[in-house]
Amino acid sequence: MKAKIAAAAVAVLLASSVSLHAQDKKTLVLVPNAASDFWKAAEAGLKKAQTELPNYDLQFKYSDQSSAANQTRLMDDLVAAGAAGILVSAVDPKTQTEALDRVAGSALLMTTDSDAPDSKRVAYIGSSNVEAGKQVGEILKKVLPDGGKCVAYVGLPGADNARERIEGIKEEIKGTKIELVDVRADDVDQSRAKRNVEDTLTASPDVNCMLGIYSYNIPQIYQALKEAGALGKITVTGFDDDPITLGGVKEGTVAGTVVQQPYEWAYQGMKVMAKILEGDKSVIPADKLIIIPTKVITADNVDAYAAELRKMQGK
Repeated sequence: MKAKIAAAAVAVLLASSVSLHAQDKKTLVLVPNAASDFWKAAEAGLKKAQTELPNYDLQFKYSDQSSAANQTRLMDDLVAAGAAGILVSAVDPKTQTEALDRVAGSALLMTTDSDAPDSKRVAYIGSSNVEAGKQVGEILKKVLPDGGKCVAYVGLPGADNARERIEGIKEEIKGTKIELVDVRADDVDQSRAKRNVEDTLTASPDVNCMLGIYSYNIPQIYQALKEAGALGKITVTGFDDDPITLGGVKEGTVAGTVVQQPYEWAYQGMKVMAKILEGDKSVIPADKLIIIPTKVITADNVDAYAAELRKMQGK
């Protein structure tokens, strides 16, 4: 009888040990700015990092709606649940500074994609959006040597990534005959994004250049132009590697696209946060910026890039 009681006690202790071990794992969470296919590569990068960080629980959490308020609530909930670190693409850095500082007071906070440099985030990992914008400007100068009138389409114009990309484009086309005549926002509503293009076609027939600032913008431009019979008649370029965008580059209806590396943001970002939590702050650069280079994709290299992307995502 005593043996049975002892055995039961050992079983309880073992179960408690397993439970405590699971609880001992620190949770690191990537919080994007919107639910979009753009983040699929980042999900793959996070999964890769998880295989190399067995002592951590890595999670990917979308907020219910792309708004600063919803994202803030999600981060507050994650902190309340005990998250040790959050890697966030801030929806609206300027209005979220106080909320981000609150998060940073309880958990390790890093930013990605859309930085919040005025907050207490430890570091930013992602693209240099200004430089990426300049790369789009370079594409424009090649395909519009005689100039043109451009409209840019974007989800969240207040986000640093959007603002800096547009800033880079303007800087690169300064002194040319290329003009950025308008920026149309859609609040990450893809139906509205398409309507914005349709409105431009109706109201501004002199526009001969359309720029997609967020990942879904070029696909919505593509669809609106196709339905209007204007595909191939208006120069289209911008950012990211949506399949429709890459297909347009291949067929010549999209002049080119500047792609980021969200896979690396997630993969490297999680590993950096783990090192910081383990006491290694040497991974934080002096300027607190970990820049992952962007790539220009044109008809010359689109097939090779698409193959690389499929492999990276395990397709």
